[in-house]
Amino acid sequence: MPLEIASGATTHRFTVEVARTREEQATGLMHRQSLAPDRGMVFPFANPRIASFWMKDTLIPLDIIFIRADGSITNIENAVPLSLEPVVSYEDVTAVLEIPGGRAAELGIKPGDTVKWSIPK
Repeated sequence: MPLEIASGATTHRFTVEVARTREEQATGLMHRQSLAPDRGMVFPFANPRIASFWMKDTLIPLDIIFIRADGSITNIENAVPLSLEPVVSYEDVTAVLEIPGGRAAELGIKPGDTVKWSIPK
């Protein structure tokens, strides 16, 4: 599914998988050996909540981007492969986006930027 992040005058485009079910959200990007620079996974939530992720079985570094109901980014956290330390949103969010580690900084993506996507039915 296409996903865009508007950062100032620049739009960054990604192709993402959608983790719709509890099982898909629990598995996420675990056990993957690589992730292309323009790929990722989005985790939509039915209700806003504080989100917490860990990297126990995730082999690649990720940027975890926490997204408010209005699509704006609240915080971006660097997640370390195989870590048991939780990576947490600072406030209630309605989605989380995972992209390759370091990619947000490389592209200049920051809190306040806007994420847009449309989940196919």
